[in-house]
Amino acid sequence: MGKVFITDTILRDAHQSQAATRMKTSDMLPAAQMLDEAGYWSLEMWGGATFDSCLRFLNEDPWERLRALKAAMPNTKMQMLLRGQNLLGYKHYSDDVVDLFVQKAIENGIDVVRIFDALNDVRNMTRAMAATKKFGGHCEPAISYTISPVHTREYFVKLAAQLEKLGADTICIKDMANLLLPYEAYELVKAIKKAVKAPVHVHTHNTTGVGDMTYLKAIEAGAEIVDTALSPLANGTAQPCTESLVATLHGTEYDTGMDIGHLNKIAAHFKGVAKKMTENGFLKPDILGVDTLTLIYQIPGGMFSNLIDQLEKAGAIDKLNAVLEEVPRVREEFGFPPLVTPTSQIVGTQAVFNILSGERYKMVTKESKALLRGEYGRLPAPVDEDIRKKCIGDDRVITHRPADEIEPELDKYREIVKPYMEREEDILSYALFPQVAPKFFEYRQSYKYGVDSNMLDKENMIHPA
Repeated sequence: MGKVFITDTILRDAHQSQAATRMKTSDMLPAAQMLDEAGYWSLEMWGGATFDSCLRFLNEDPWERLRALKAAMPNTKMQMLLRGQNLLGYKHYSDDVVDLFVQKAIENGIDVVRIFDALNDVRNMTRAMAATKKFGGHCEPAISYTISPVHTREYFVKLAAQLEKLGADTICIKDMANLLLPYEAYELVKAIKKAVKAPVHVHTHNTTGVGDMTYLKAIEAGAEIVDTALSPLANGTAQPCTESLVATLHGTEYDTGMDIGHLNKIAAHFKGVAKKMTENGFLKPDILGVDTLTLIYQIPGGMFSNLIDQLEKAGAIDKLNAVLEEVPRVREEFGFPPLVTPTSQIVGTQAVFNILSGERYKMVTKESKALLRGEYGRLPAPVDEDIRKKCIGDDRVITHRPADEIEPELDKYREIVKPYMEREEDILSYALFPQVAPKFFEYRQSYKYGVDSNMLDKENMIHPA
């Protein structure tokens, strides 16, 4: 046992989970020097929904954000979250697009690439993993943790061993719904540590209120790195609090070596940012509470709010309990996919349709059909064949890697982006968000907006006292 390392999510998952990914680059940069001096293992600051949010809502170039933050924090590893063959979009991309995206992410400043697949289908992760290794990044595949009859401890240990063979530098246990309970975390980390040599990185949220205890038991079992968020955006649907864990481990064999006084000064800056996001209506206090319904229905916080939203729009909020009971049934019939983007939305929406239409699978979404055809990858357990037949009839079901059917796409995207293109990265922005990127390119041409060197003005930095 020894020192525990911290990845802070304040620049990505914390505000994605709590404030609809609305933190601006200009809110991040004033704290950059102090973050860089704090002694983190890494800072998660890119990927997930940040790319989409930059282009769609903030009129920022996500590539400029990456370059600016890397320039401002040269001593700390920059980390991103990548959805395997989906990259940061919502469908599978061709291998040439995956290769170029990973190459450009690393060239622009990403050090650690955390790669996951919603179904834990390793075939959907291999190309991004290989590209990360090829272009000199730190390859961190993630296991999407969930609970079902097929998702046993042995299942996850076998998956970890498989990922190590494919070149994992570290292995992440990604517990997106805070379902990993403390004693199971201890046993799971212990079992994985026996099976692999790669360091284990644990990621959870505090949705169900067990996150801090889960980290403590995971650390006691040998986890080397954990994800936390600075206090202004910690807990609730985000990660457990950085300062609290650093204080807890101080003076023990797991001491992080981080200075809580220094962290408090950084937190003071983000308190102001959080206040601004609350005033703008993006940060809602109710998501900071504990929601133990997740322990019963295994529904992540974001999925739960989606279900409520769908039912309210349909004037059927009285059907919420029926939908919550329908979700696990649909999930079982669909082969127990973990409930994480995009499968959480697919299963949730189908459950809503099943209840509102009065007949199960009378209305079937195109995404449900695609999942049942194998277009998202291999489902963890066998699908209910009667349900599959009802939903897709005699459609072909693919059993190979879905991206094997996708022809190279880069040249096509390159041609489309020519009129707007300023850098090669623009091709990737368009490939991922073809509806949103052109509007941003037009905005950029009108205003020549970007994160420029003025934003790195030393006078705007906060410094240690």
